[in-house]
Amino acid sequence: MKKFINNAENITTELLQGYAMTFPHKVKVISDKIVARVTPKDPNKVAIVTLGGAGHEPALSGYVGEGMLDYSVVGDIFAAPGAPKVFEALKMANCPAGVLLVVLNHEGDVMAANMAMEMAKREGINVKMLLTHDDISAGLNTDIKDRRGLAGCVPVYKITGAAAEDGLSLDEVYRIGEQFNQSIATLAVAMSNATHPQSGMAIGDLADDEMEIGMGQHGEGGGGRMKIQSADDTAHIMVEQLCKAIDVQPGNELMLMINGSGATTLMEMFIVARACHLSLQEKQATVVRSKVEEILTVQEMAGFQMCLAKFDSEALHYWDQPCNAPYWTQQ
Repeated sequence: MKKFINNAENITTELLQGYAMTFPHKVKVISDKIVARVTPKDPNKVAIVTLGGAGHEPALSGYVGEGMLDYSVVGDIFAAPGAPKVFEALKMANCPAGVLLVVLNHEGDVMAANMAMEMAKREGINVKMLLTHDDISAGLNTDIKDRRGLAGCVPVYKITGAAAEDGLSLDEVYRIGEQFNQSIATLAVAMSNATHPQSGMAIGDLADDEMEIGMGQHGEGGGGRMKIQSADDTAHIMVEQLCKAIDVQPGNELMLMINGSGATTLMEMFIVARACHLSLQEKQATVVRSKVEEILTVQEMAGFQMCLAKFDSEALHYWDQPCNAPYWTQQ
């Protein structure tokens, strides 16, 4: 393992300190591992909170800012934060308008979130939880509640954050976010392993000539192991599955997101994006908004996550609203 780190036990604390020092006018770290907006939101607007392990930068804390998240609760590398820390953030976020807690569907995250929700409700905090579950690698017939959360959480942050800034009620912000959440499908592909920066252990066990479609963001298997394919062939395989998952029809307006996993170059991602656009054109669907960049990474894993979603006019409106989070770029 070759990484520029100091004491392995201090990685999360030091990376968050460096992040806040880099964007001092946008974010701050409070109570150790809670990242917050420097300028608080109007308490008459819904607060948006999320949680998750470090090691996936810029996600999740890179999306704290006006128009997106208000608080991000950070766990250690690839580990969920404890429920008390999540509850602490919910108390900080508590306001007359209420709080939306957006959670990726991973066992540790969900366990911490459920416990924190119980504590919050005992305190009288008005909070709703939205669970993202965009990974379709387990199969199209799998119950949606059993699907893992991948990078599709970030567009949900954008749309719910914008709806909250617009002054909508907690019920309306939840409705808009959940409606878009149901329209998202994501597949990941990896062609080389990463290493855990604290243990040095490999994440995954791919051979040099193999790739795996469906691998999770912590090296979990996805059942799609095969010899390495070309960019066009890989994109075609993934686009076909994603289109089936969200039932893409002629005339649909779509979001396409190519999220680099950490060691995939922009050159490769744009070649993949090209193939996606061409495949979707053949289906007479239109990509009206897209993102091609590193959003949610897995250390130095080579690969990407492909995320496809249907837009309705409401979701598209909130996608286009201004945003001041450090790592959101409007494309």
